[in-house]
Amino acid sequence: MPSLNAPKTRLAYVDWMRGLACVLMFQTHCYDSWLSGPARQSRFFMYSQLGGTFPAPLFLFLAGISFALVTEKLIQKGLSATEIARSTIRRGAEIFGFGLLFRLQEYLISWGWAPKSDLLRVDILNTIGLSMMLMGVLCWMILLMSRRREKMWLVPAPLGAALTISLLTPLLWTTSRPRFLPWPLESYINGVHNLGTPQAWLFPIFPWSAFAFAGLGVGFILQSSWTRAHETRVFISAGIVGLALIQLSRWLDSRPLQLYPVYDYWHTSPNFFLIRVGMLLVILTGAYAWCRWGLGQWGFSPLIQLGQASLLVYWVHIEFVYGRVSILAKHAQGVGGATVGLLLITLAMLALAYIRTHYKGWMKVPRTQTQPGLSS
Repeated sequence: MPSLNAPKTRLAYVDWMRGLACVLMFQTHCYDSWLSGPARQSRFFMYSQLGGTFPAPLFLFLAGISFALVTEKLIQKGLSATEIARSTIRRGAEIFGFGLLFRLQEYLISWGWAPKSDLLRVDILNTIGLSMMLMGVLCWMILLMSRRREKMWLVPAPLGAALTISLLTPLLWTTSRPRFLPWPLESYINGVHNLGTPQAWLFPIFPWSAFAFAGLGVGFILQSSWTRAHETRVFISAGIVGLALIQLSRWLDSRPLQLYPVYDYWHTSPNFFLIRVGMLLVILTGAYAWCRWGLGQWGFSPLIQLGQASLLVYWVHIEFVYGRVSILAKHAQGVGGATVGLLLITLAMLALAYIRTHYKGWMKVPRTQTQPGLSS
């Protein structure tokens, strides 16, 4: 979804992965909003919602990679640690502000039946913005403590932060909840909202920001000079590590001994975090291979196009799927009807993304036409 001020040369595989996250998000939201009761009991809907577990980790993971790319470029420009932090943290604050603005928009559009508590819901944009600010603080601390601007800690520190967040999540959701905080603040820790218990459909810092920190560590690996000289080997290795993490997660989950008093594999378990990071690394390798040797950049790529305007299409499609202007009647469609609606939404968002990335070029006027008084 949102990224920092992107470098002039975009990485095709990053945009491709963002586009993939958009498509998975579209299908999840469309089927969730439009399928009728009987269709929602089908195996088809179950697999659709299972696919919906990927967009948020993808967006956060890619936000971390983009953060690393921008931070590396600012380092190369010779900016100080404080200047880098100011730039990156400010961008994170902007994304967080967009998240608050989005919630306000949704509340106003739903005026009359949406509860006021929806204004304080912790959504994905809020968490991406907060994660970027936290990553900015971490990078600032590392660069500030390194007089020679050595970057060796820019890889292990984010990965350690990701692991720490994952390990703390089960406790902060159950036995060690920060109940002393008012619910709008506690909700950013564990997604409690105003419902008394943490909600799995929200996006609190624990565990979701762990994916951003994992992406940050991976991003700094990808930016190293050694990686650039051995790029293919590194991406293949990333895929192998991803497969190893998947198997490690399954092995740990099968152990009879559990470390936590309350174990919830699908929502708070560090084992589930491991398997999702493993899948993200496998997808990263696949996206790189597809964009380098496959059809990823042969002509027009719909996924890359969507990925280049992911924030905009996220913002707009919600209104046409869940909002008052939903293009289909909610909870009243069969699989066929909802699939037609999904196709329409995808094509419309693709067109919107294309306009978003090309309109500046269309608006340019030849210099000779902007200087009155000159004639040929």
